Amino acid sequence: MKLKIRNAETGGTVDMELEADNTVQEIIEGAASFWNKEEGAYVIRKGKKLLRGQQTVTEAGISDNDELELIPDPEGGA
Repeated sequence: MKLKIRNAETGGTVDMELEADNTVQEIIEGAASFWNKEEGAYVIRKGKKLLRGQQTVTEAGISDNDELELIPDPEGGA
């Protein structure tokens, strides 16, 4: 499935292709790497819901062509 990840700080986007068994953490790692950010300090937001860690794409309810946001972790992160 294809997704668009938006950097909440800059408004920039990156397109990603994922499988249903990829984890949210893998999305965070990929997007953080793309923008040279500290992956532990960010979470993914889908609408108003924060997605974290070991949930798979399927478990997190992510669908083909969704647009997600990479945002600084509101709890501080690493």
